[in-house]
Formats: sequence, C-alpha cells, structure tokens
Amino acid sequence: MTTFQKRSIVVTGASGFVGRHVIADALDRGYDVHAVMHADVSWPGRERLTSWHIADLREDWPDGLTADTAIHLAGLAAVGPSFAHPQRYITANSAMMTAVGEAAIAGAIRGRVVVVSTGGVYAGGGAVPLTEDSPLAASSPYAVSKILVEQQADYYRRRGVDAIVARPFNHIGPGQAPGFLVPDLRAALDALPADAPLAVGNLTTRRDYTDVRDIAHAYLDLIDATTLRNTTYNVSTGRSLSGAEILALLCETMGRDIPSLVADPDRWRPTDLPEVIGSSRRLHDELGWSPRRTPLTAIADFVKGLDTESA
Repeated sequence: MTTFQKRSIVVTGASGFVGRHVIADALDRGYDVHAVMHADVSWPGRERLTSWHIADLREDWPDGLTADTAIHLAGLAAVGPSFAHPQRYITANSAMMTAVGEAAIAGAIRGRVVVVSTGGVYAGGGAVPLTEDSPLAASSPYAVSKILVEQQADYYRRRGVDAIVARPFNHIGPGQAPGFLVPDLRAALDALPADAPLAVGNLTTRRDYTDVRDIAHAYLDLIDATTLRNTTYNVSTGRSLSGAEILALLCETMGRDIPSLVADPDRWRPTDLPEVIGSSRRLHDELGWSPRRTPLTAIADFVKGLDTESA
C-alpha cells in the first residue's frame, strides 16, 4: 500500500489534533503536503510542508491550490457543543464539504478524496460491533452534520469524484485539546484539591477508543490503496472501555490514586448510548490495517505531551 512515487496531498483542518498526525504520516511516506487551516498556527514539523494556506472553507477553496489527493478533516468536531449550536455545526460542516467537492470537480484535487465522518453516525443500541452496514441515526446535531457530509460525498462521487468516507470512532492520543474525555479529565485532576471529589459526567458509557496515530495511518492507507472495493470504512479497535476505565488508566499514567467521584448532571448529554463498538474488519481485510497502539499507550503519550514529530 505504500506509494513510492512522490505525490501531493492536501490536508484540510491541518493544524488540528488529527491533522498534525496525518501530516506527519504523509511526510514520512514521501508526500508533498499542502495544509489548509483556519488560522496561522505553528507546530513542530510545519516547516516540512510544501505549502500552507489560511482559509475559511465555509467560504471557498484557496486560490491556486492543487494536489493529487486530499484528506478532508476540517470541521466542527466536538459532540457536546453541537447541542447548544446545532445550526452552526450543520451549516459549517456541510459548507466545508461543498468547498472540497467543488474543488475536486474543478480539477484542483485530481485523485482520491478521503472524507472523514464519524462512528457517531450509527444508531447503536443493537448488535455490536457496528459495521458499515449498521443503521444510522441522527443522535446529535454533530451526527446530523456528518450524515449530511456523507450524502454530499455520495453526490460528488456520482459527479466523478473518487470520494471515500472514513468513519473513525473515538480518538485519543498526544496533542488532543480540551473538549474531549481524556484532556478534560486530565485538566480536572490537575486542578483537583487534595481529598476533594471529582465532578464527572456519565462514566459508565463504553466507547471504542483508537490512538490518533493509528487513525491517521488508516487515512493514508486509504489514500495509498490502488483500488478499493467499498466507499465507506470504519476505523476502530473492536473493543470498548468505559469512562471509568479511561479515568483509571489516566490516573495510573499520572501516578496518582483514583479520586472519589460525584455526579454532575450538567455534564451528561441529552442522548448517550450505553456502548459503542466499531468493526474495522473491512479495512483490515482489504488493506491489512489494524491498530498498533493500546489505549494505555495513547493516554501515556498524551500525558507526556509528545508532539507529532516525536510521536
């Protein structure tokens, strides 16, 4: 699956948590990498980019930017805030997909486009693990926006764009920003007074957590594949951990005891499935992909503060 001919790739959402890991992997594979980001952000390794473009993809594609392939990561990604700003999520994520799709039709992206969706589009509540054929459900405004983005990818596919949808499940690993379970728990533990209880949301729900570096690797494998038999691929481990287990791993890595817990109803989501597990058998059977890192490794590297260059 590794390509030996130097090619070019555009990564949208380049300065984000996942984008930096995707770029590091693409550079290691010998790609000329063009980054699209919403603000002028620096990080270790950015100097290796072929070009970077500050752009608002809700408005348009950057002038003059062309490449062989693209990984479309840009978008609003946190589930929780989408309940407070539903239309913002739906409008922004759809508009960004339009910019990418129209760029591909116009020839600015000459080959495959990997469109990143989410495992959060599945209905859940039935058989697990979830496969690409499992029923979908609009369980949050974020999920609504991603289902719409997938429909747009299908539209552009019908227009001749080689659009492949990736559905990653929960991400963890070095560089993750606040707004997600591991960084939020870490911040809360750092600020917790001695012997005080930790206020938490629902830590009984179980999710499928994949190291962000393994997820980035999957996206590049999809780009590199000469042919693909399907248009949609899950990226997941096939195993689940509860929020309480994640907290225990985090405390183990930080070398501290698990504090007593107190429930904070304000941290609970309006809709929250008890367990979500994804099957990545399709990705494994076609491309040989499987996760190479454990959740403990991902959490430990997050706590160490590894950047994408050293990760």
